[in-house]
Amino acid sequence: MSSKLEYNSKESEQKWYSFWEKHEFFHSEVDEREAYSIVIPPPNVTGVLHMGHMLNNTIQDVLVRRARLLGKNACWVPGTDHASIATEAKVVAKLKEKGISKSDLSREEFLSHAWEWTNDYGGRILNQLKKLGASCDWQRTKFTLDDDMYESVIQSFIDLHNKGLIYRGYRMVNWDPEAQTTLSDEEVIYKEKQGKLYYISYSLENSDEKLTIATTRPETIFGDSAICINPNDERFSHLKGKKAIVPLVGRSIPIIEDEYVDMEFGTGCLKVTPAHDENDKILGDKHQLEVYDIFNPDATLNSFGMKYDGQDRFEARKNFVKDLEQEGFIVKVEEYTNKVGTSERTKAIIEPRLSDQWFLKMKDLAQPAIDAVLKSNEIQLHPKKFENTYKHWMENIRDWNISRQLWWGHQIPAFFYGDGENDYVVAKTNEEALVMAKEKSGKDLSLQDLRQDEDVLDTWFSSWLWPMSVFDGIRNPENKEFQYYYPTNDLVTGPDILFFWVARMIMAGYEYTNQKPFENVYLTGLVRDKKRQKMSKSLGNSPDALELIENYSADGVRVGLLLSNAAGNDLLFDESLCQQGKGFSNKIWNAFKLIRSWEIDADIEQPESSKKAIEWYDSVFQDKLRELEDHYSKYRMSDALMASYKLVWDDFCSWFLEIIKPAYQQPIDKSTLDSAIGFFEDNLKILHPFMPFVTEELWHQIAERKPTEALTVSTWPVQKPYDAHLISEFDFASEVISGIRSIRKEKNIAFKNQIDLVVLNNESVTTALDDVILKMGNIQNLTYTDSPVDGSLTFRVKSNEYFIPVEGAIDVEAEKEKLKEELKYYEGFLKSVEKKLSNERFVSNAPEQVVNIEKQKKEDALAQIETITKSLSSL
Repeated sequence: MSSKLEYNSKESEQKWYSFWEKHEFFHSEVDEREAYSIVIPPPNVTGVLHMGHMLNNTIQDVLVRRARLLGKNACWVPGTDHASIATEAKVVAKLKEKGISKSDLSREEFLSHAWEWTNDYGGRILNQLKKLGASCDWQRTKFTLDDDMYESVIQSFIDLHNKGLIYRGYRMVNWDPEAQTTLSDEEVIYKEKQGKLYYISYSLENSDEKLTIATTRPETIFGDSAICINPNDERFSHLKGKKAIVPLVGRSIPIIEDEYVDMEFGTGCLKVTPAHDENDKILGDKHQLEVYDIFNPDATLNSFGMKYDGQDRFEARKNFVKDLEQEGFIVKVEEYTNKVGTSERTKAIIEPRLSDQWFLKMKDLAQPAIDAVLKSNEIQLHPKKFENTYKHWMENIRDWNISRQLWWGHQIPAFFYGDGENDYVVAKTNEEALVMAKEKSGKDLSLQDLRQDEDVLDTWFSSWLWPMSVFDGIRNPENKEFQYYYPTNDLVTGPDILFFWVARMIMAGYEYTNQKPFENVYLTGLVRDKKRQKMSKSLGNSPDALELIENYSADGVRVGLLLSNAAGNDLLFDESLCQQGKGFSNKIWNAFKLIRSWEIDADIEQPESSKKAIEWYDSVFQDKLRELEDHYSKYRMSDALMASYKLVWDDFCSWFLEIIKPAYQQPIDKSTLDSAIGFFEDNLKILHPFMPFVTEELWHQIAERKPTEALTVSTWPVQKPYDAHLISEFDFASEVISGIRSIRKEKNIAFKNQIDLVVLNNESVTTALDDVILKMGNIQNLTYTDSPVDGSLTFRVKSNEYFIPVEGAIDVEAEKEKLKEELKYYEGFLKSVEKKLSNERFVSNAPEQVVNIEKQKKEDALAQIETITKSLSSL
């Protein structure tokens, strides 16, 4: 065994990660073994390691490392997502610092800047994951804009379009004015915001009568096309067919009737703005109303906004309301709380906007994915509680808006050759598009007549192919890697992208392969602080992930994260958990130092207590091995860690090592030491998925090993029969030992002083572990009796009675003096309480609760006096 005395985590982490990479232990190639594959949820190329990534990737690494130890061909594919909105925003901001506007650049020029930024700053998070110990197959690292990945996405679009599942439509969409692109419904987060409800007066045309409407968005008045009333509302029946005048705008608009209007809300009159509200658009189509789009792409008002042209929507609202007040159009203003849609990416308030966009029909795609999770259970969600959320979303699914008004991403392969609604073709290349356009139009067109759609596809449209595209399963579904690694085994992700990503991957999997993309989905909780707030940089409550590793070691942080995390439940993070993890590393290290400090004597006989300890720990380990199997099968990672933690800390360190430990400066027999080292190696194996660095270090401290004998590629301990009854017997014996230790502590009997123990064996307990009790209790003589032993210190374990004769065990005179002092104290205390209770004024005037407390004090003092008196009489 090596002679290294102290553990240096920083040195160890660097050394062993380089060692693992050098020997390609994380790399996987197709072979005859059972495959275990897992794909990383690709972090944004703009991202840096945060607590959510730490938790998610630690769990993945635990699963992958264990799969390797189980002899499976483990393949963990890493990669990053191009993150259209986030990356484009970063590049635009960087260009702005240089005085360059995106609008001044051609698409090609902008993309060259985007690639330059990505090459310089992108993918940092993958290197940071190495610090955590993530055992990804780095040779397989993918980026969603890699050429092969790009081609897969384009091929998918063309395929779905040809099947009639992708269509182009002029629809109301969610517009992010900051990113200046549409968003899917799932990318809009609704938040309660305190606002105002404005009651505004509209004049009737050719009449002195006025109508009042209520709106939270007075600036949209510039887009009013009608006022709608409920035909059943008798208050307004006389207005049918009349017209109203839009305040300050002066436009004459019709008063229409529709049962859509809620007679109880507001005033019962509804202003209709078809360009800026989805429900208003439905009314507008139904009643053939004019459409006035009042916003520019950045949510400033356009020329329809009159003198407010160019003003931001919220600035225009403030100024317009002031002018409405001055002109007498404001009836009243009320405080009002409503849910406002915000962009999941930029946090900007969403504007509903009419736009030509590409959509993917979802209903038919969703059905196989619903069946796989909710009927056949081909795919398991862990925990199952998320099935209800999944069911609700999938059964109410809407068509997916897949186009984005950006340049960074997969450019939509649609080529326009005219101004008509259907004057376009979808093709892989310009040349293919030209052939198709000529055929469709019947015209002799040239490449100059074609105009490719400027938009790119939603980032999630590439991510939903991820488990297939990383193995080239879209372009080349018959390739051997795709056939071997797909379907993947496990997916670890957060419940916040259950719809964005997980559900869509399931849909894509069944659409393209008629197979599930993975078997199990482990949904982690959110990482929160002690106040239950979600950890985020903006709140300033998220620790620096790399700093945590620096302070507590990678193993310490991994253990700290997992100790309090259960699938689907939020983790309340506390740095003390990482300190606990670091402390566990030290405990394991010190256990090894203790074993290594023992000298061997090949000639001495193995003590009976050591034989029993070996038999017992062998059984305990096997019992825990089965428990671990159960936890892993149910994706209870924190339970698996806690079971391993207790096994090593309590059973191995606190009991096994203490039982076999030789007397001070005495040698140990070889057989016992060999067993101890064997158990220690097995402990390292089950801890390795959680704590890869310290376990690999200790593995090589134990013995000189070849690279191929590294712990990370060793084998998981084998299950074998074990003695459950022995475990139960030892549990009983450990209670006896604890009883002896308690009396020693209570009576100040030094452990070096041997004592006698007499047992009244009412439980008929086996004597098999008496040698362990003798050693751990430092018992000189252990005998059995049929009757109680007078003049003894006693304790019970179940119905068994244990007697430690006082004579020889303790200093009787010193104990008597100590008990007399205690008796004197309690007798004095009793007098003071009785004096208080005999005071009629106190008893009459003090609150009942206070009097009762004093009575309880009296009872407690009497009980203590009785106990001490009995102890004195037995001495």
